[in-house]
Amino acid sequence: MVDLYPLARPFLMAMDAEQAHNLTIAALKTGLVPGGSRRDPASLSTRVFGLDFANPIGLAAGFDKNAEVPDAMLKLGFGFVECGTVTPRPQDGNPKPRLFRVPTAQAVINRFGFNNQGLEVYAERLQARSGRSGIVGANVGKNKETADAASDYTACIRRVAPLASYLVVNVSSPNTPGLRTLQSRDALADLLGQCLAARAETGAKPPLLLKVAPDLTDEDKADIAAVVLNSGIDGLIVSNTTLARPAAIPSALAAEAGGLSGRPLLEPSTKVLGEFYQLLGGRLPLIGVGGVSSGADAYAKIRAGASLVQLYSALAYQGPGLVGRIKAELAMRLADDGYAHVADAVGAAHRKG
Repeated sequence: MVDLYPLARPFLMAMDAEQAHNLTIAALKTGLVPGGSRRDPASLSTRVFGLDFANPIGLAAGFDKNAEVPDAMLKLGFGFVECGTVTPRPQDGNPKPRLFRVPTAQAVINRFGFNNQGLEVYAERLQARSGRSGIVGANVGKNKETADAASDYTACIRRVAPLASYLVVNVSSPNTPGLRTLQSRDALADLLGQCLAARAETGAKPPLLLKVAPDLTDEDKADIAAVVLNSGIDGLIVSNTTLARPAAIPSALAAEAGGLSGRPLLEPSTKVLGEFYQLLGGRLPLIGVGGVSSGADAYAKIRAGASLVQLYSALAYQGPGLVGRIKAELAMRLADDGYAHVADAVGAAHRKG
């Protein structure tokens, strides 16, 4: 695949960050997307949640909020794509500007607030791709003004469960007031129980996952792990953006409210991922997300306990060619360490000898 991003990058970087993102979505919707020319190495294929992935590198939620371009992103070489977060009713999200690049740290700060076109538009787009191959997940949330959060999550699940390869309950965005309180033990147990019941009502059984924040106490992590194991859900995504502002973030940008993603999130999110792998005893598959911008980063997530890996922010700095580079480097690292398949390396950092 010829990577034209180096030519487009200066133009996009000169634009407002959200405007550049919207232009990217519009370009992808034209269908004129160069596909990955190489077949994925056999070592990267893996089976997780009962689904067969050609490779473990996925697109994280947030890039394609309205399920406009999942097939275009699959064509770029992702092993799976997660669309959303979607809410039952359309909402504008927080006032602009709400997306900020931090080039010196290869990071991004956003405070979108679940801006999206609503459940019906989203579901219709997923329905329209019926019969197409490729793993596409649906990330669901709540509208800002909804008091009964579970009613929004269950409404989304009832609508999209028959249309998605897997479902994600997002309780970890920092940009919807009170959302992260749903990670508390009792609230989470109740929410997941209602989400599982809603899925059962549809007759479809796509895997149901929970996405958590990196900003958790040890008690929070232990509670979430216990609830997850008792609930019967299928897996965990670790993690969403962070409210922390490490020293690498210039003070003017550090003052901006919102969640931080990109390179500074790699180390803390991978640490939390490893802790959840140990708390869960490897009994549930994990998706690792946060700061991935190379094959080495993806491999670190896998060794920490991730069966699959997602990225998003790094695309803004490195473009779509990054996907192929990550896959090639990951395959090399697996081979160098003697692993025939990516699944063999999952959790290797926690094994003795």
